[in-house]
Amino acid sequence: MTLENMLRQIALWMQEFSIQYGYFGVFLMSLLGSMSIFLPIPYTVILFAIGSAKNLNPLLVSLSSSLGSAIGEFSGYILGLGGRKILSDERRRKMDFLVKVIGRIGPIVIFLFSFTPLPDDLLFIPLGVMRYNFFKAFIPAFLGKLCMSMMIVYSAGIFREALRVLFGVESDWISALISMIVAIILTIVIFLIMLKVDWEKFFEKHVLKRDV
Repeated sequence: MTLENMLRQIALWMQEFSIQYGYFGVFLMSLLGSMSIFLPIPYTVILFAIGSAKNLNPLLVSLSSSLGSAIGEFSGYILGLGGRKILSDERRRKMDFLVKVIGRIGPIVIFLFSFTPLPDDLLFIPLGVMRYNFFKAFIPAFLGKLCMSMMIVYSAGIFREALRVLFGVESDWISALISMIVAIILTIVIFLIMLKVDWEKFFEKHVLKRDV
């Protein structure tokens, strides 16, 4: 069985499970889909497929999916926390200062990554490394996923083609695999930048001087 066929079978099973177990099924499949770091398991297909189901309330479907997907995204956050343990004290200092620098715009960035097709892992793994406040990350992540879920569920029968392009619903599997590879490469690049740059000196040189 090829990787493409395997992913198709997983998506089909997820859809059938969600329909059979209702809101809990939607929650669980969204959770598992978001926990698949880098591997594209499209739980959005589930939302798209059951968005017009008469026996399920669209709002409850959206809430179930957004809660599951928001929790699932923090698998990357936890992975980042574990990776922090192997960092030197100097690099930990750089991470702590970076948290202070992005403190004001962090929630906005998290919301945008959660709401749009931007690869969440690029953000949540570094947030874990930086030990960014869990609740400050979870709330905007949940709101972003909720907006995305509601947009897909309520628009399932109206904007089908637009949603396919915007959110990757029923997208080509080859494109999904390419996106996975790109996401891995970009994550590595971001890690290298975060670890190599002395953010305290960078901030003092490029930001504080402007305020003088």
